[in-house]
Amino acid sequence: MRTIIYVWDLIRYNIPNFFKNLWMFRKVLYNYRWYAGHSAILPFLETALTDMSNKMYVYGHEEEVSRLKKIAKMRRAVEITQRFNQYNFIDLAELELGSLHEFDYSFKSSKDHPGCFEFVDNMGEVESAHNSKVYARSQEIEAEMWIELWEIIKGQDVSEYKKILDSKKKDPNSWNKWFDGSGLRGWWD
Repeated sequence: MRTIIYVWDLIRYNIPNFFKNLWMFRKVLYNYRWYAGHSAILPFLETALTDMSNKMYVYGHEEEVSRLKKIAKMRRAVEITQRFNQYNFIDLAELELGSLHEFDYSFKSSKDHPGCFEFVDNMGEVESAHNSKVYARSQEIEAEMWIELWEIIKGQDVSEYKKILDSKKKDPNSWNKWFDGSGLRGWWD
């Protein structure tokens, strides 16, 4: 009897679910390369969290306040993974500090090597310093977002909430005030 149920579940649920997942992750699977580091793995996370947050928003049965907090954190994690997948931190730094100056260069005949040319950087010190600031800020933004992504996935320390419960102030809304929606382990419906 168990074998019949297993076969039925396989045919009715598991095989169709496999093909749905295959279709959903098709682009990510196609582009996956084992040697690509985080840029190989984060697209899977982006796709999964996008699907999960959309389905939780539409079909979720959880109480609305905490469900919406979870969805907001999932969508923030998606936004961050998109930044890493598109690697556009320089764009964010340019929004803060101004656009990068175009690289200005030319070639001139070499005095030391007749018939050869040498590279000449025509960019001024001010423009070069500005570009350096933009690049440095883009690296800071990348580091900040990396930390934020893993803080969202890690979630809050429940022992902090236990301290609130153990305190003498018993607030009926203490969970809603404390809980921010982060924590991958709690993102289920």
